[in-house]
Amino acid sequence: MSETPPNTLQYRFDGPEDAPVLILGPSLGTTWHMWDRQIPELTKQWRVFRFDLPGHGGAPAHPAASVADLATRLLATLEGLGVHRFGYAGCALGGAVGIELALRHPERLASLALIAASPRFGTADEFRQRGVIVRTNGLDPIARSAPERWFTGGFAAAQPAITEWAVQMVRTTDPGCYIAACEALASFDVRAGL
Repeated sequence: MSETPPNTLQYRFDGPEDAPVLILGPSLGTTWHMWDRQIPELTKQWRVFRFDLPGHGGAPAHPAASVADLATRLLATLEGLGVHRFGYAGCALGGAVGIELALRHPERLASLALIAASPRFGTADEFRQRGVIVRTNGLDPIARSAPERWFTGGFAAAQPAITEWAVQMVRTTDPGCYIAACEALASFDVRAGL
């Protein structure tokens, strides 16, 4: 894979080249692999485009200043590939990117699905506190608490391999990029625009 320029995102395609494009946006602390189990079904009718957030999944550590910056990088990546119109589904931070696209570039979206997303995620202090934890203690405390945020207790107990895989995804994230993403979520508030 060639070097990913700072103004674009690391990505992969799956599915038939002639199918309509569906973009899958990841959650904070995850990689494009969070969608692996959905790919066999989705690629029956879509050309699926998955991307990694900066510093996630081995992507270059070029922190994004805001959700709008992530949306701009995504569009620059898609422009370079000749993708102009697409369906979009995003989870949490990936959902925020979808909201940003819908508000700023609605002509690009053929469809939009938002998963665990909001026009405002909690309070700014909650995400800034996560950044403080990472600055002080590294990613391990955040990684160990991820299963509590992502899975029910019953699922985590029944699927320990998936739970541990999720913890490892967070642990391998670049701390500076994780902190920058927390700051981006802290400042994300598009309620007035909606």
